[in-house]
Amino acid sequence: MFLTNKLNLCLLFALTFLSLAAFAKNPTEVFWEDLVPEGFNELAPPPLSSHENTMAQLQPDAPVVEAYNGKYVKIPGFVVPLEGTDELTTEFLLVPYFGACIHVPPPASNQIVHVTFENGVAIEDLYDAVWVTGTLSTEGWQGDIASVGYRLKGEAVEAY
Repeated sequence: MFLTNKLNLCLLFALTFLSLAAFAKNPTEVFWEDLVPEGFNELAPPPLSSHENTMAQLQPDAPVVEAYNGKYVKIPGFVVPLEGTDELTTEFLLVPYFGACIHVPPPASNQIVHVTFENGVAIEDLYDAVWVTGTLSTEGWQGDIASVGYRLKGEAVEAY
């Protein structure tokens, strides 16, 4: 009887550990409104043109939600490629709507995620929204196109 109880306890411990491990790998779904701190006014002044005849970013220093720092997340958006080859993209900006940072001024910095994939990832069609999964950081990033509030170390990209 003692051996049976000990086996049951070991089995229960193993199942609990496996359940927690599986749960830990499920990303939290995050949407763009989640990345805006409570009370922050998203309304921005009208776009301004620079002397180079380009559109200036409206809110380059928008605050971020620190609670997402280090979180494993899944977030939808559109890809603005920065680095890679014709087959694999290693670095891109994830933005909430098509054309952001290219055809219209960049959104507030807390509405842009700088994504990197160490080995690159295939992006099927830049016109389609995708889910990007990985570990989010509130460490900002500065590029030629825009100031960015979040970074994400990418693990997967899938159709939205």
